[in-house]
Amino acid sequence: MENKNTTMILGLGFLLIGFWGGYYVSSMNIGPMERGMHTMSDGKMMKNEHMNMDDMMHQMNQELLGKTGDDFDKAFLSEMIVHHEGAVQMAELALTNAKREEIKELSKAIISAQKTEITQMNDWSKAWFK
Repeated sequence: MENKNTTMILGLGFLLIGFWGGYYVSSMNIGPMERGMHTMSDGKMMKNEHMNMDDMMHQMNQELLGKTGDDFDKAFLSEMIVHHEGAVQMAELALTNAKREEIKELSKAIISAQKTEITQMNDWSKAWFK
């Protein structure tokens, strides 16, 4: 039972890190992303250099409001994939830049878990929204 609880807590932790990591990485200058730039589920770019994480969360949640059924599911998966990809990028930075081995080990676990979930969400999207 203890292992099951630990696994559940770690899984929820990774999900949270992925969700917030996506916002953090999207505000960094990594690859084609610019500070404060994020692709919304409808393909529009959200850009505001003065937007903090709470503002981005609010705006992304606003994108989901009013959607139900397939429209909601498709938008939700799209947003979560972006967040998970951001968490992977952030964890990859930690692998090369972190001082502490604990952070590097956590980063490896995040990369593994988030990539698995990205694959699952992409597979669902392809199967459900052809």
